[in-house]
Amino acid sequence: MRSTPKRNTICTFNWAILATLGFIWGGSFLGVEISLIGFGPITVAAIRVTVAAIILLVYTYIFGDGLPRISSKTEKRVWLHCLGMALFTNALPFSLLSWGQQTVTSGFAGISMALVPLFVLPLSHKLVPGERLSREKLIGFLFGFSGVVLLIGGEKISVNQPHTPILLLTQIACIAASFCYAMGTVITKLCPPVSTVSYAACGLMLASFMLLPAALWFEGIPESPHSLSIAAVVYLALFPTAIATVLLTILVRRAGPPFLSLVNYQVPIWAVVIGVTCLGEMLPGHFLIALSIILGGLFISQLSVPRVS
Repeated sequence: MRSTPKRNTICTFNWAILATLGFIWGGSFLGVEISLIGFGPITVAAIRVTVAAIILLVYTYIFGDGLPRISSKTEKRVWLHCLGMALFTNALPFSLLSWGQQTVTSGFAGISMALVPLFVLPLSHKLVPGERLSREKLIGFLFGFSGVVLLIGGEKISVNQPHTPILLLTQIACIAASFCYAMGTVITKLCPPVSTVSYAACGLMLASFMLLPAALWFEGIPESPHSLSIAAVVYLALFPTAIATVLLTILVRRAGPPFLSLVNYQVPIWAVVIGVTCLGEMLPGHFLIALSIILGGLFISQLSVPRVS
């Protein structure tokens, strides 16, 4: 059956959003590395979320529908999904990644994001109607997850470097962040119909309520941070947080969690390229092998997924 021009336009728009998200998120790890020069990890997460929340709240009240209402049962359910998004798409993963990047390289953190679609597979199977864990998806999940073992344990194999407790914990934190993103993706997909910007603004606002007290409690008020760190946090708030939150919400609603998961083919590649070129990071051989295995598992898992238009 021949595709209509409208259908081709929809398909092109979906892929354009996906490519934009890949580049923005791939560059976010560089932003975190620079922001950590002057801020603590929870403070980085709190500032980026709070600034992004203010931007989207102003936007949705001027040009959109404001925050979701709470008069009906369905509208109250929307707020529960916003709370889930705040926790799993913003507060937890941003904090975990910022804390992890104090020890691991931005390349490692970026590669760990390739696990998001693998985590989405079993979660969607259990939680999203019609998303079944086929044989190809199961094989892809198991194959790709073997790359995690190499990614974490490869230091001993490739450079004979023993694992310190802090290194292992920060690596696990990055993997845990990818699981949080997978949870947030499924929560967004299951949310009742609501304005995209309203949903994103509400989620970021609730995340800021979680992160600001935590940042002040654990890290206090920052003392004279470097201007470069301030610029990096502003970048994180504007692009990978505010703009990207709206884009991912649009894409999940248009094409579903599995299609959004394809962005993770791009994110680790951009993170590695930017980390090597801009930060001069070392790229151990097992990083590339682990990334190839993870992406190979992701490719296998997509064999049974029909093309999205």
